[in-house]
Amino acid sequence: MTVNLKVPDLPIREQRLGTIMVYEGTAKNLCEISREGKGCGMGCSFNQNTGCGSGCAMDLLALVRDTALINHGAIGCAADFNNWSNVYRLGLINRGLAEEPISALSSNLQEKDTVFGGLEKLRATILETRRRFAPKAIWIITSCVSGIIGDDIEGLASEMEREAGIPIVPIYCEGFKSKVWATGFDAALHGILRKIVRPPQRKQADLINVVNFAGTHVFTPLLAKVGLRVRYIVPFATLEDLAELAEAAASTQICETLGTYFCHALETEYGVPEVKAPPPYGMGWTDAWLREIGRLTHKEAEMEELIRTERAEIAPRLAELREALAGKTAYIFAGDSYAHSFISVIRDLGMKVIGSTAYHHDARFDNTDDGLNSLQNVLDYGGDVDNFTVFTKQPYIALTILKKLKPDLLIFRHPDMASLGFKLGITTVCINGDANRHACYLGVLETGEQILAAFTSRNLYRNLAEHAQFPYTEWWYEQENPFVFAQGMSDE
Repeated sequence: MTVNLKVPDLPIREQRLGTIMVYEGTAKNLCEISREGKGCGMGCSFNQNTGCGSGCAMDLLALVRDTALINHGAIGCAADFNNWSNVYRLGLINRGLAEEPISALSSNLQEKDTVFGGLEKLRATILETRRRFAPKAIWIITSCVSGIIGDDIEGLASEMEREAGIPIVPIYCEGFKSKVWATGFDAALHGILRKIVRPPQRKQADLINVVNFAGTHVFTPLLAKVGLRVRYIVPFATLEDLAELAEAAASTQICETLGTYFCHALETEYGVPEVKAPPPYGMGWTDAWLREIGRLTHKEAEMEELIRTERAEIAPRLAELREALAGKTAYIFAGDSYAHSFISVIRDLGMKVIGSTAYHHDARFDNTDDGLNSLQNVLDYGGDVDNFTVFTKQPYIALTILKKLKPDLLIFRHPDMASLGFKLGITTVCINGDANRHACYLGVLETGEQILAAFTSRNLYRNLAEHAQFPYTEWWYEQENPFVFAQGMSDE
């Protein structure tokens, strides 16, 4: 994909990546459909749950140190402030930094502003943000309200940027513009690329950019063993950290859904190579990830020794976990690429993945190299997944699938879906929050220990199921096809 940092926004995922919103079949067939460019499901006519791109943008930008964030919308759109403030405080404490809340304000658009426009409110909010927080940059998160009004946010930001002498960066992530809430990640990262990242003043041959969520710094001690440093982006980075991203030796991400646009842009615009390998989840994927970093940093021999020693260190406990979990079946619910990553981890623990649901599926990535095709990597490293589906977080569909398959274990990335497993009496593990703790070799052990602990509570799940009720009628339970409300699904 051609990167254009001169424009304020980039095409949404449906246009750019051919995103599929509904699918039922096998992982192999979905991979083939994606390669052939065939159409597939556009979504469901009935939805119980959804997400918003502005929340994903806040997920990253609210956690950038020494900056401030404005949500240009109704006060309800600022509800996420409390969540990200708690994440920010805890993350700072865990990193040995001074505890503080996020620096964020809402422009508090109201009904009259939809008639007369919200720019004067935004101007006042920018001034108040500077007065309260004295930030080094200001992010302006758009909303459905500001998008419908048609406020000239770009013009006001440019005007006030000249007055303030700091970057003021509009992030165009209106919730209605895309059915894929991960489009908000793209919008946030595009804003950083076009307004913050500068051409390299020097090259840092030992520095690796890692695009991640607000996770622990598990990659630091691992890569330090071969003399490499890690810069985590975006959460908890400073503005100067972001400005220097083009100086790194390579860029990688823990989730292609999160980071491939960003890494691809750094490669095409500044010559920072993207690590074209699976993200480091599971043994084989971590091997490939380390080897590619070793190739890009000319540390091939050191990486081979690191792989050997790390594998040897965890081998005894991994064998015990595999023996304890042998014969168990698992079903995984997560975002697109992270669902694929966890299939890799669960398989390495000796369990059978009998199905998985991704909340959307990008038919291609911004960089088309097969090393970054996480679904293809699922097939190459462990074979097909028979019951592979794509749909947003819809409990009524998930319930039907799980009643049919009856897995021993459920893995959920998002806690708002995890209660479904409890009510069904299925042992459930929620992997929300720190995605990094499940990465690399030690992450396989961490995941296995978490699953083993969950199986000790099976009686609790059974008791919950005996008293839980679902709001669905017998008509729904009689439906053989859980996708009766799907729109535009392919017949193939």
